[in-house]
Amino acid sequence: MLRWILSGTLALAAIGTVQANELTVGEITIDHPWARATAAQQANGAAYLVVDNGGEADRILGAASPVAGRVELHNHIDDNGVMRMRRVEAIDLPAGETTALAPGGLHIMLFELGAPLVVGETFPLTLTLEQAGAVEVEVTVEPVSYGIGGDAKGHQGHGSGG
Repeated sequence: MLRWILSGTLALAAIGTVQANELTVGEITIDHPWARATAAQQANGAAYLVVDNGGEADRILGAASPVAGRVELHNHIDDNGVMRMRRVEAIDLPAGETTALAPGGLHIMLFELGAPLVVGETFPLTLTLEQAGAVEVEVTVEPVSYGIGGDAKGHQGHGSGG
């Protein structure tokens, strides 16, 4: 009996973990919010996620998290052959499309981290969407090597001013 209860509890815990990585609000699904682990002296980090918008067009207008003193929306731009990161005022979520916030592209910068981001831990991130309003997701901290490949790039070059 105890074995059955424990296995059922572990199964429920596993289901909860999977569900925690995806959140649906209306017609918008936010999938696998994640951030890379940071070193002890690293003041900044970044968060990534995928937004599937099955409804009307929306936009991410901002974000906030208790782990950072300041949070900004950013994008990589090609500045005469040099990739640079720049703050953007909003991230469009076109109707019927999927928008990926990923290394080397759109992302959410976390400035003035209060503590290092540690692999396996999670932290809350509140996204402010123009139509859907405030949406809180749990960001999972992944290893530094997570997501490397393709157009993945680190976040060097981000000073305290962005």
